[in-house]
Amino acid sequence: LAPWVPVVGLEVHAQISSNSKLFSGSQVQFAAPPNSLVSFFDASLPGTLPVLNRRCVEAAVMTGLALNCSINKKSLFDRKHYFYADLPAGYQITQQRVPIAVNGSLSYSLCIDNKMSQLVTKTVRIKQIQLEQDSGKSLHDDTRSQTLVDLNRAGVGLMEVVMEPDLCCGEEAAAAVRELQLILQTLGSSQAVMAEGQLRVDANVSVHHPGETYGVRTEVKNINSIRFLARAVDYEIQRQIEELENGGTILNETRAFDSKLGCTVPMRDKEGKQDYRFMPEPNLPPLILYDAKSLPANMNHQQVVNIDRIRERLPDLPSVKRAKLVEQYGILPEHSFTLLNEDGLAEFFENVVNQTQMKPKKVVGWILKDLLSYLKQHSLTVKESPVSSLLLADLLNLLEKKEISSTAAKQVLVELWKGEGKTPLEIVKEKKLELIEDQKQLEEICQAVIDGQENE
Repeated sequence: LAPWVPVVGLEVHAQISSNSKLFSGSQVQFAAPPNSLVSFFDASLPGTLPVLNRRCVEAAVMTGLALNCSINKKSLFDRKHYFYADLPAGYQITQQRVPIAVNGSLSYSLCIDNKMSQLVTKTVRIKQIQLEQDSGKSLHDDTRSQTLVDLNRAGVGLMEVVMEPDLCCGEEAAAAVRELQLILQTLGSSQAVMAEGQLRVDANVSVHHPGETYGVRTEVKNINSIRFLARAVDYEIQRQIEELENGGTILNETRAFDSKLGCTVPMRDKEGKQDYRFMPEPNLPPLILYDAKSLPANMNHQQVVNIDRIRERLPDLPSVKRAKLVEQYGILPEHSFTLLNEDGLAEFFENVVNQTQMKPKKVVGWILKDLLSYLKQHSLTVKESPVSSLLLADLLNLLEKKEISSTAAKQVLVELWKGEGKTPLEIVKEKKLELIEDQKQLEEICQAVIDGQENE
């Protein structure tokens, strides 16, 4: 048989960075006491009406522009009906028919054979970006055999980014989502912290033989880690291939990824397709956006969303930042990816460069090989580093002035990790570290030691 062709499509739910919810004035706050941030509308009390949050609209437009989408000047809201305990209204307000943005693209890079020096750039198409409200959260208490509901998250604004099935493995899926995460964080449209549920991924996976139609797909729901996403997609691809090669069939079902077991497990089947009974949201008019040409002369700018004004405020995206790092500092492209992929590392690097006489190429080596490896070994973020950019710059200045050797510098760095508040120079004096300027001097010292031993 011809080799199998995997097909992967992603649906990414990003929580919009906003002080209040999508249709109510309730505050948005992570880890607040249960049911402490719930308005009458969030609880779906009779007679309450939705009021659209302008900030959420602007964040969606900004994200759409950054992902090369066409922004619909007129979009519509719909009701999607399903009945869960954490969805008080019995429906979710979303944008199924005419979303706010369509037909975009996302470029991402990944390394070949795990070699950072061999990067390849790929593109995944963006089908649409739609605004929708989040549901609440069900808390299962197995000890008492009961489920409790926290509605703090109910009504929080989401952007659902729907990608076309252009991916083929877990590595590609992870790289695309990581790039999207960086873009959202750069724009400020979402904090996109996966550990706090601000970025959740649903992966649709199927396999087929070349030339045949797509196979039956499964959906792996609510993946909250990029590493777990790669593992879940690769496992599901291999599971489907083994199932088909053994004469079995693939069920159109929803699955979950068990990170402890490293496998996907069934949640519910989709054999009888659920009827969400989509209908227009009667309490919300069409969402009308403007640009410089269509904006009426007497319109109050505070009452409308102007696409062109948002476009003018777009910051440099990660791809542009990488190019600038390479051009300005002469570092390798693969190093620019690592600097941007780690939150705060690029800023740390630039701070060190601005405070030291050492060339950027050497600085990036110290940061990636010594600083970053230590942080990962101890599960620390860049912001939690015991060695500040100023301390590292002071150390590299001593090395650049040949006041200490590279071996001594590494010894100083080990002492700096202890976070005792000492400067590199103080550590040098305390440890009585001396400079060995070059290989010739080292050989002379070694020979003197040997001669001394022979005399004894």
